[in-house]
Amino acid sequence: MIYNFNLGIGWASSGVEYAQSYRAVMLRNIGANAKFIFTDMIVSENIEHMTKNIGFLDSEIIWLYTFFTDQKTAPVTYTLEELKKTLPAGDYKYTRNGKVGRIIFQGTNNFYTVYFTDEMSDRVHRVEIVSGGLLIRKDYFTYGRVFSEYYAPLNNKAHMYLRRFFNEDGTVAYEEINDDGTVMYQFPDQLFCSKEEFVGYMVSRLNLTKNDTILIDRTTGIGQAILRHAGEARVGIIIHADHFSEGATDENYVLWNNYYEYSFAMRKHVDFYVTATDEQNRLLKDQFLKYTGAAPTVYTIPVGSLEELKYPTVNRKPYSILTASRLASEKHIDWIIEAVAEAWKTVPQLSMDIYGKGGEEPKLRELIKKLGAENYIVLRGQQNLKEVYQDYELYLSGSTSEGFGLTLMEAIGGGLPIIGFDVRYGNPTFIDDGGNGYLIPIDEHMTSRQKIEALTDRLIRLFTEADLDSFHKHSYEKARGFLTKEVELRWKDIVG
Repeated sequence: MIYNFNLGIGWASSGVEYAQSYRAVMLRNIGANAKFIFTDMIVSENIEHMTKNIGFLDSEIIWLYTFFTDQKTAPVTYTLEELKKTLPAGDYKYTRNGKVGRIIFQGTNNFYTVYFTDEMSDRVHRVEIVSGGLLIRKDYFTYGRVFSEYYAPLNNKAHMYLRRFFNEDGTVAYEEINDDGTVMYQFPDQLFCSKEEFVGYMVSRLNLTKNDTILIDRTTGIGQAILRHAGEARVGIIIHADHFSEGATDENYVLWNNYYEYSFAMRKHVDFYVTATDEQNRLLKDQFLKYTGAAPTVYTIPVGSLEELKYPTVNRKPYSILTASRLASEKHIDWIIEAVAEAWKTVPQLSMDIYGKGGEEPKLRELIKKLGAENYIVLRGQQNLKEVYQDYELYLSGSTSEGFGLTLMEAIGGGLPIIGFDVRYGNPTFIDDGGNGYLIPIDEHMTSRQKIEALTDRLIRLFTEADLDSFHKHSYEKARGFLTKEVELRWKDIVG
C-alpha cells in the first residue's frame, strides 16, 4: 500500500492537493493501491465533498479523525426528515433561508440552526444547538452523525471543550478534550496528550511493513510522528516548492525552506525525495553534497500529467490571453492586469480571461475598473479548464515562484505559448525562450514597475512579431514528455 500524507484540503485547493489528485490517477493506472490521508480538523465542510471535487475516489481517502471509527468517507445523505425524528416532543416552528434552516422551540432562545449542503437540497451537514441563548452543541453528519462538539460559556464566548467521535451505531469511538487550548485524545484504553501523539498512534495502527511506501506531501506538525512509527516502510518526501532561501544562502551555509528543513535533517530516515523538475533535482543534490556531504536519492517526477494533448476544435480566439491561479498576492495577477492594459494601447485587439478564486479578487476587480479594462479583462472564477486552454493564443504568468506549475503544464498541453519570468523551477521547465514563448530575466533589484514593463514588452512582441503557429507547435512537442503514460513509468520505477 502507498500512504500519502497531507494536512488539509479546501474548495480552492492549492497545487499540493491537485498534485495528489493527479498522482491518484497515475497510481490507479499502474495498479498500485494508494490511500490519501488528511490530518487537519475540517468542520466547515464534509471532507468527501472537497476530495471528490478534485477527482479522488472515496475509497482512497482516510481522514485522521474518522480513522478510529467505522465511519466511511461518504457524501452527506442525512436529511432534514431524519433530523426531525430525533427532535424532542412538543411544538416547534421551522423556517429556512437558502442553505440555513431554523427550528425554534418553546421557551426563550431555544433553537437549532440547520446547515444544508446547498440551497436546494434537504441534506444536513451540521446542526448547531442553542439553549437559553447559549450554544451548547454542534452535530456533524454524513450518512449519520460523525462527531459532535460540546460548548460552555467562557469569558463571554462559547468555548468548545469536547469533541466526541461516533461509530455507525452511535457508540463513542474516542473523545478529543480541549482544556483551554491543550488538546488530549481519550480512548477506552489510553490517553494521548498531543496531536503529534495522536498522529503517531494512527501511523502505528496502519501496521506498516517493508512492502508499504509512505509519501509525505506536507511534514508540518506530522513529519516526526510519521517517521517515528514508519517501521520498515519506505519513506519518500515530495518537494512542492523551492527548497531553500537563496538570499540567506552563501558558500558556507544553506537556509532550507522551513517546510522541508526537518525532512532534510532526518535524511538518514528518508529513503528518497521527489522533485517535480530536473533542474530542482540537480540543485538539491548539489546542495546536499556541498553543505552536508550527503548524497540522497532524488527522483524527478512531474506532479501532474496530461492524459492527452488538447487541440482546438475551432479556431483559437485571436489575441486572446489566459491566466489561471489562486488569486493571491504572490501570483502577481495585478502585474498581469497592468501589463495587458498597457499592451492593449498598442494592440487593442487583446483580451484576457483570469481563472481562479482567492482573497485578492476584490482588489483585482477594482484595478480592472480603475484601468477602464472591464471590456477586455474578465475574472472568470473557478472552473474546470481541461477543455479551455486550446481556445486561447497565450498563457501569461506573473508568478516569481513556481515549484512546478500545473497550469503551465496544462497550458502547453493545449499548445499555448507562455510568457513568464525566468525563475525556478516551473517556468524554465515549460518555456523555451523564443521557441514557445518568452522567459523574462529577473533579479532582486527589479522594481514592480520594471517587471510590468517587461511583461508588456513581451506581450507586444509576441502578438506583433512572433510566429504563433511555430510557438503552438513547439509547446505541443514539449508537452509530450508530460503525457500520463510517460509519468506513470516514473512512478512504476519507484513503487513497483
